[in-house]
Parts: sequence; C-alpha cells; structure tokens
Amino acid sequence: MIFYKNLSTFSFLYALCFSLAHAATFVITNNCPYTVWAGAVPGGGMRLNPRGGIWNLDVSAGTKGARIWPRTGCSFDEAGRGRCQTGDCDGLLQCQAYGAPPNTLAEYALNQTVRCDNWEKALVDGFNVLMKFSLISNGCTRGISCIADINGQCPDELNAPDGCNNPCTVFKTDQYCCNSGSCGLTDFSKFFKDRCPDAYSYPKDDQTNTFTCNGGTNY
Repeated sequence: MIFYKNLSTFSFLYALCFSLAHAATFVITNNCPYTVWAGAVPGGGMRLNPRGGIWNLDVSAGTKGARIWPRTGCSFDEAGRGRCQTGDCDGLLQCQAYGAPPNTLAEYALNQTVRCDNWEKALVDGFNVLMKFSLISNGCTRGISCIADINGQCPDELNAPDGCNNPCTVFKTDQYCCNSGSCGLTDFSKFFKDRCPDAYSYPKDDQTNTFTCNGGTNY
C-alpha cells in the first residue's frame, strides 16, 4: 500500500511481501519526507523515519478484523505514551485498539472462506494519507488506490487538522453511521467515492469494494 500526502511529493508504502503457511508478513515502508507512525491491529505500532523507514509485521493465518493505518503529528515519551494528530490509538505508540478518525484504512482478513484473503481500502473513518495497495503474486494482480487530494478538497463540515473526517464522526446520525443497518449513499460519501472509487466510503458500501485472493498471496 502506498500513501501520499499529495500527488507530487509524498508517499507511504505498505506491501505484503511474502507468506509462510498462509500467514503473512507486511513490509511497511515510509516513503514520506517526514516521520510517519504506522499503527496496526494486530501488531501495535512503529515510528518510521522519512524516506525509507521500514517495519516488518508478521501476521498469523486466520487473522480477521485487522487494520493498518498511518498516523501523523505524533509525539511519544520514552514509555510510548503521547498522542497523534490523526489516527491516534488511545495515546499509545503500541496500538491495542483501532485509530481515531480521521485516518485512511487498510483492512484485511487472512485465510477466510475457501482459504481466501479478503482485503480492502476504507474511508469510513475519514482520510489522512493517500493510499495505493498492490498485489504481486499468486495470480492476483488487482491493486487498489486512492491518490486524490482529499485533504485539500475536504468539505468544510468534515475538515480536520491534517485530515478529512467521515460524516459519522461529525454528525453522529443514523443517516451517516448506519446504526439501523439500512443507509445509502450521501453527498458526503459520494465526495469520497468520486475521488477514490476503489475504497468503500460508508458502512454499506463494502460489498462492492472488498477484494479476494488465494491464501498465501504476496502483496
């Protein structure tokens, strides 16, 4: 997965490079010209130095409900406590819970039904860094990307420091949060969808934006 702050100067690379017995290793590389703190559940977190900081994250077969996301504007003490401007996970360097919006998400589940990996890119928690996620082995060639300037074009109602919030976070209504289980496309989710059509943009959008590959695929 590659994340950018804008199209010309920033990138943040996440790639799944190999697997063993259908487990997976994520090689998370920061290509940005500034520090990025990657967060992962499972996995914790890591400070990644500008332009080349790497974190190798091993994930067990059968893992589901997993997320990886970039955090920005972070400051931590020697005990690993502090805060991030975007993607903060309860003030901890080593995340034990999902990050707070806004943050761009990579979500995955390994070796699920018929031994397939399920993976997707999500903007349901808003957006902070652009993402590209490529698959490179095992017959899977489908990549997903989100390389639009969402932060620069963010609607005023959703604007946040260094990010763009999802409407559920801002308005907390069923129309945007889908608490009743039945909701549809809104002007705000359409804003995200128009710019990043591969990402699911509201909770009921994921059926069209979840992709599968054989277990053991390299990404």
